[in-house]
Amino acid sequence: MRIKAALWLVLALLSGCDNSAPDEKGFAGMGGEASAFTPVVPGRVFSFPADHGPHDGFRIEWWYVTANLKDAQGNEFGVQWTLFRSALNATPEVAGWSNPTIWLGHAAVTSATVHHAAERYARGGVGQAGVNAAPFKAWIDDWQFSGPMTDLQLSARDKGFSYQLRLTSTGPLVLQGDQGFSQKSEQGQASYYYSQPFFQANGSLEIDGKTYTVSGPAWLDREWSSQPLTANQTGWDWFSLHLDSGEQVMLYRMRQKDGAPFLTGTWIDAQGKTQLLQGDDISLTPGDTAKVAGRSMPVRWSIKIPGKHLDISISALNPNAWMDLRIPYWEGPVRLSGSHAGQGYLEMTGY
Repeated sequence: MRIKAALWLVLALLSGCDNSAPDEKGFAGMGGEASAFTPVVPGRVFSFPADHGPHDGFRIEWWYVTANLKDAQGNEFGVQWTLFRSALNATPEVAGWSNPTIWLGHAAVTSATVHHAAERYARGGVGQAGVNAAPFKAWIDDWQFSGPMTDLQLSARDKGFSYQLRLTSTGPLVLQGDQGFSQKSEQGQASYYYSQPFFQANGSLEIDGKTYTVSGPAWLDREWSSQPLTANQTGWDWFSLHLDSGEQVMLYRMRQKDGAPFLTGTWIDAQGKTQLLQGDDISLTPGDTAKVAGRSMPVRWSIKIPGKHLDISISALNPNAWMDLRIPYWEGPVRLSGSHAGQGYLEMTGY
C-alpha cells in the first residue's frame, strides 16, 4: 500500500488554503469526511495509459518509486522518489492559480551508514509540478520521472545527494487487492492501487560527493483515493519485497487504536499473476527495535505466509533511515533471510 505520512502536511496546507479548520479524524486526518469527492468502489475497470495520469474528483493520489541498488563492489543502497497530488476540492484541473491542486515531492537515498531525504512543494496550474499521462511525465521542479512505462528516466537532487536512473521492464502491471480495489479497513475504506514491481534500475547515484554506478530491482506504486483510512487507524507498516525466486510480495499492517491490526497483501508470481492475501494468510511480527530520532522503531521483522512456504526475517540496511521532513516517518531498504532471499523496502508511520 502507498499512503504516506507526509500527506498530513498536504491536508494541513489545503486546510490553510481554503481557510477552514483541518479535519483531524484518523491518522493524519485521512479518515475525515470526504463526501464531496469521488468514492472508491469495487469493480472499476482500469485503463492505460489514462490511469498513469491524474484523476480529477479524488482527494489523494501518488506516484511512488523505490529501488534496491548495488554497485560493482557489492555496496548496497536504496532510492526513493514520490510525487503526491492532493485536491482542495473535487473540481477539474484548470490553468493558473485557481487550480485546486497542491503537489508535494519526496526524494531520499540510503546506504548502510548514510540517509538523506528532501521535500518540495508546488501549487498546481502554474507548471511547477504535474503529471501527463501520455507521453508519461511526472515532475516537481527539476525532479522528474518520465518516458514510456517500459523505459523510464528517474532523477532527483538535493544537498548531499543526487541520482539518475533508467527503469526498464518487460513484466506486466499488477492490480493490487481485488482487481485494483485495495481495501484498507474492515469498514470498507479503500484505494485504487496498481504497481509495476518488475522494474530493473541502472544508473548513477551520488552521496556526499562520491558517485557510484548502480543497478538493481525497482518498484512503482500508483494509488488514488478520497478517504483511505478510518478514525481508529494510527499508522501502518508497509512492505514491498523482491524475492530472488522472481516472485514479489506486497504486505501492509494497518495499526488501530482499538483491536488487532488490519492485515492484507498480494503475492505476485514471476509472470505477474496475483493472489490476494488476507489477514489469516499472513503472520507479520515486529522484532528487534532501535532508537531512531527519539522513537523506538522495529527494524527487524518476522514474516510468515504458510500457504506460500515463506518464513523470513527482514532487517533494515540502515536502522536510521528516518525521513526528517515536516512530518517525519521511517522509510528505507531491507534485506531478507530465511526460506527466501531477496531485498525490499519498508515504510513505518505513526510511531
